Amino acid sequence: MRLCLAVLVLFVAVHCRKVFMGDQVLRINVESEEHIHLLKELEDDQRWELDFWTHPVSTELPIDIHVPYSSLHVTKDFLQDNKIPFSVMINNLQDLLDEEQEDLQINNIKECNAKSFDFGAYHTLEAIYSWMDTLVSDYPNLVSKMLIGTSYENRPMYVLKFSTGGTKRPAIWVDAGIHSREWVSSASTVWMANKMATDYGVDSSVTSLLDQMDVYLMIVNNPDGYVYTHTNVSSFSIFRRSSPMVMFSTQCHSTSIITLAGPGASNNPCSESYHGPHAHSEIEVKNVVDLVRSHGNFKAFISIHAYSQLLMYPYGYVCTSIPHQAELDSVGRSAVQALSSLYGTSYKVGSICKIIYQASGGSIDWSYDIGIKYSFAFELRDTGRYGFLLPASQIIPTASETWLGLKYIMEYVRDHPY
Repeated sequence: MRLCLAVLVLFVAVHCRKVFMGDQVLRINVESEEHIHLLKELEDDQRWELDFWTHPVSTELPIDIHVPYSSLHVTKDFLQDNKIPFSVMINNLQDLLDEEQEDLQINNIKECNAKSFDFGAYHTLEAIYSWMDTLVSDYPNLVSKMLIGTSYENRPMYVLKFSTGGTKRPAIWVDAGIHSREWVSSASTVWMANKMATDYGVDSSVTSLLDQMDVYLMIVNNPDGYVYTHTNVSSFSIFRRSSPMVMFSTQCHSTSIITLAGPGASNNPCSESYHGPHAHSEIEVKNVVDLVRSHGNFKAFISIHAYSQLLMYPYGYVCTSIPHQAELDSVGRSAVQALSSLYGTSYKVGSICKIIYQASGGSIDWSYDIGIKYSFAFELRDTGRYGFLLPASQIIPTASETWLGLKYIMEYVRDHPY
């Protein structure tokens, strides 16, 4: 009953506020370095409250900008005056948000009445944590729920451990939800956790994997931010409209995990790419770092994000090749081939620095540098049509195809011990 009441409160809060009416998401295809320079200046100028969903870094990569209604005319005039081509990707952001919240509300009411869990829907943190307990109860000899610490706002941080016995066996780490508005990463990981549990003893590959290795799966790496995006209609603009205190609690910055102020990181506390005061400065990051270090036998570190349809490996903070570049590139391409076999979804493969842009402090750079050779990061669907607002109808297709790519990587790690 408490969960159902919480859902009602969420529904009332969401539908009493309309803060994105008329907002648009523009897709920009830059044609020159001058265009990139102008857009970087625009990104740094907070007067128009623009929210860059993707960043101006290369003429080969499109840039998606959420533009508030109040800034639409000046933004479009700026682009036209500087001959920067653009198109409208999302005509009215509020329409998508309304659809998303309505789906969430309907699903939660159904679950309250039927006492079932819908894997094709987005869920609150409380619902996900409750489902974890159900999974552990259903598979007590395979799955356990570990508390690895608490968040900045004192929420528990849980990891699902899949193990058939033994201590500190060779292990694989998988996390999702480090960035609060990437809901599909957590939703897909819920589906994949269930898939792994139900396939053990049925799928010979999954059975062989879990008979030899443990899998640690963290569905929500940033619980404070996840809750914030479910309870605040303005959550998709938190990066440029929040105080530093709120920023720290709502956005667990991967940029604070390895370096302080390298390329691609910002010293602005309200920037999406703020590097933090020092490495591992955020408690959420420190909790993960402490677990991985204390375990000492992780063989793969895989982080799941959205969006752009990419599979990446180190490095991000420099553009030089890593010693295992050829192997990781080959594994990545084979994983994408497996992923694409289901629906034909197209992914790009490469190092972070070369496939997107130079970015300091990524978790897989850190994991690789401490000796975890098989370090990868997924960017799930889509390529910008919906961006961070991927419809719930695409959760299961996204999860199903991602599972094939993830399973390939895990099988490869199992078969190539080091």
